[in-house]
Amino acid sequence: MNDIKRIAILGGPGTGKSTLAKNLGKELNLPIYHLDGINFLENWKEVGKEKRDKIILEKASQDKWIIEGTYKKTLKFRLERCDIAIFLDYSTFAKIKGIVKRYIKNKGKIKEEVPGCKERLEYNFFKYTLNFNKKVAKEIKNMLTEFYGKKKILIFKNKKELNKWYMIKFNKKISLN
Repeated sequence: MNDIKRIAILGGPGTGKSTLAKNLGKELNLPIYHLDGINFLENWKEVGKEKRDKIILEKASQDKWIIEGTYKKTLKFRLERCDIAIFLDYSTFAKIKGIVKRYIKNKGKIKEEVPGCKERLEYNFFKYTLNFNKKVAKEIKNMLTEFYGKKKILIFKNKKELNKWYMIKFNKKISLN
């Protein structure tokens, strides 16, 4: 893993992308970019898609990074640039459980990866999470097939698989903060 300089972490809400990014960032001493942190200004005000995508492409053009988040419009470029892509392809139930658990734990607290934004759980986000596997996950898988054999691609179906891999690579479990 020490030769890895650029990691793309993909997956639906509640899968632990941010947590994985933080852990890998510490282990590999790589800068972390949270796409929600790029997309949202204080109080969940959106930056604007054109500006957001420009910033994402600038970050992905750098020599070292961990970029976590999906944002499909810039995904192909990130996949072309990354050394390894990690897709947290969890069940819908696991995603819903993840977002509800996170909301209960952090309700009203500022999200570390999205400065100025408090943890919330809104209907549209819940609906997006429910439909993620039917829509977005299929598009991610289709895009990943283009890179099989060209890039290292890891797909984890649950946290147990991810933790097993992490334990083998780093001899420790993922720290859940």
